[in-house]
Amino acid sequence: MYTIIDIETTGNGIKGNKITEISIFKHNGNQVVDEFTSLVNPQCHIPHFITGLTGIDDQMVQDAPTFSEIANNVLDMTESCVFVAHSVNFDYGVIKEEFRQIGVDFTRKKLCTVRLSRKLIPGLQSYSLGKLCSAIQIPLVDRHRARGDAHATVLLFQKLMAFPTSESVFKQFLNARSQESTLPPHLPKSVFEKIPPKPGIYYFKNQEGKIIYVGKAINLKKRVLGHFYDKSVKETQMCSETADIDFKLSGNELVALLMESAEIKRLFPPYNRAQKRTVRQYAIFAYEDRNGIVHLAYNTIKGVPNPLKIFYNQTDCRAYLEELCKNFALCPKYCHLQQTNAACSHHQINTCEGICRGEEAVASYNEKVQEAIDHMRMLASEVKIIKEKGRDETENAVVLISEGIYRGYGFIDSDVEINSFDDIEAFITPQKNTVETDSILATYLLKHAKTNVLIP
Repeated sequence: MYTIIDIETTGNGIKGNKITEISIFKHNGNQVVDEFTSLVNPQCHIPHFITGLTGIDDQMVQDAPTFSEIANNVLDMTESCVFVAHSVNFDYGVIKEEFRQIGVDFTRKKLCTVRLSRKLIPGLQSYSLGKLCSAIQIPLVDRHRARGDAHATVLLFQKLMAFPTSESVFKQFLNARSQESTLPPHLPKSVFEKIPPKPGIYYFKNQEGKIIYVGKAINLKKRVLGHFYDKSVKETQMCSETADIDFKLSGNELVALLMESAEIKRLFPPYNRAQKRTVRQYAIFAYEDRNGIVHLAYNTIKGVPNPLKIFYNQTDCRAYLEELCKNFALCPKYCHLQQTNAACSHHQINTCEGICRGEEAVASYNEKVQEAIDHMRMLASEVKIIKEKGRDETENAVVLISEGIYRGYGFIDSDVEINSFDDIEAFITPQKNTVETDSILATYLLKHAKTNVLIP
């Protein structure tokens, strides 16, 4: 038995989406044997743009039953039946959420008439309900009302059942181990099957071929599938638009992160929110006061003419200054870690040798400050070559940093010996150094500097 279902909603995403109308046709495989159609009071305002689309407004539903009042009808109609809908994950997700809110677990097998149509009637320009019905001469009356759309889906479903191969296709789609019901309605299963379980980046594309999202993963296949199980508003909308997926292998997580960052900056896909925001940068700088004492201080990057080291949040900046104080016996007061006119009294740093109490000569203190400055400049001028796993066993991935700036990444055959900058320069694909790449590499070097950095 099948139940062909359509709903109209308030249009506020899966979790805020309330049903305003529902229509269910029970089908025994030959004909419709029962029907249930009802307006539903969503107990919230129906937006004007939804009223413009469906014709359903607040006044129409004010005396209609709430979902909890028709829940038993829905349960009885769908019990032991396959849940069928056009873009089934949307209708199923909204109904499941309505049941969850009244404390009922709703689980049914699913069939999507979009995916079935793509399989049994390939080659059409569009598989939206309106255009599909027009293409195969199915009458569609009362569009964007639950009963009109559900009845058209019934007629479509019956046409699909009449195909010679429909039995095996239906069986395949209903197989518990099949991912057909999980995949987005417009995404061919063959596209998903080509994605390997390897590190890399992936591109979600819509039906026009436009890239709408870029992501990275250690396991591409697993990560992509995770999007289809995620029922958040953003993920549901993005997946409903996805019609193709492309990917590039990276060999490892570090290069995947760098590749992802570069592509987001280049493409600005609409569903990527991270890395679009402006990040406030902080910098350490030095200056000499009227008493001749050299201070180390920090400020936002705009207020620093000659930055010694740049950070992407204030916490990391202060933490680095604290380490300089400890390692070079500097004074927390003159590193601007505490605001005081008296001697320093930092609770974690006790290495100050008395410049703030008049117990250390200014020249001696300034020499230590200069050592700390030289140390920062030396680190910034170093060339670093990071070696990581390649895309297969025959190659290595390398990332180049020189003068503190990310220069790019590349892939080199495993039998090529890497000892210097000159050995890898020809293999590097140049990349832009950004706030994000700095942060990615700083985090990586903190964890892996002793194991994966070839030079120094």
